[in-house]
Amino acid sequence: MTTPLGEKIRTLRKEKDLTLDQLAALSESSKSYIWELENKDPPRPSADKVAKIAAALGVTPDYLITENIGKADATDAAFFRKYRQMDEGTKDKIRKMVDLIGGDDE
Repeated sequence: MTTPLGEKIRTLRKEKDLTLDQLAALSESSKSYIWELENKDPPRPSADKVAKIAAALGVTPDYLITENIGKADATDAAFFRKYRQMDEGTKDKIRKMVDLIGGDDE
């Protein structure tokens, strides 16, 4: 029996066109472990594993383990977490790109 965690992992993996092998490599897991998370009700995975899988899928760990967090919110939170760790030059380039794309809310 699959779990909400497993369903989210499978859905996101397929949306990103990742195989079980690819997600396993990106999250430092085994293919069988990812398969088990997607298809069974395994013992609760470690926070470290959930964090690595979430990072590989571009969402937050909270999104994977909580049923009431929207995907867009989780994706934005994951992006902002990466953004905060960037150097100022990179942040400036991203801000300029947003302005060019249509960030005319100012």
